[in-house]
Amino acid sequence: MWKQFWQTFKTGIVTRDINLATDQGDVAGLGQELEGKIKRVLGRSAHIRHVDTGSCNACDWEMTALLNPVYDLQRFGFDFVASPRHADILLVTGTPTKHLATALRKTYEATPEPKVVIALGDCACGCGVYKDSYAVYNGISSIVPVDAYILGCPPTPEDIIKGLSKALDRLNKKGGRL
Repeated sequence: MWKQFWQTFKTGIVTRDINLATDQGDVAGLGQELEGKIKRVLGRSAHIRHVDTGSCNACDWEMTALLNPVYDLQRFGFDFVASPRHADILLVTGTPTKHLATALRKTYEATPEPKVVIALGDCACGCGVYKDSYAVYNGISSIVPVDAYILGCPPTPEDIIKGLSKALDRLNKKGGRL
């Protein structure tokens, strides 16, 4: 970890160009595709509950960037909610620590069916910096069933949006419209 800190200190934080272009078209095309998919699957906006199980907050910051004017995730039909009882999607970040495993299980159980769990970032997927440490589980899948993985340390907002689109496909297979 010290090595990563020192590398960041020497080089600074490197940002990438914003490019939401997909194979189907530009941002507007992606937005229309997501809006249509959300209406088909749920008939309303998709509700996301974020669960942090011990992250360094890098994934959390990228996830927060989804709400800024550049990406504006709400225009696509996604909403972050405060209660798991209102959620369709659980977005889990961080290496699951032994102390937070119970909180994640309870949040999972409180989320109504059909639900989708997304592991966001390398740590949540089980291949992060803290893998095989004595105080953590290796990935979210060792605690709750995971439907989608979004890799990256941290993943870009574009990757998160694409992952949410794939999660809607999974939600459709699980039962879809409520």
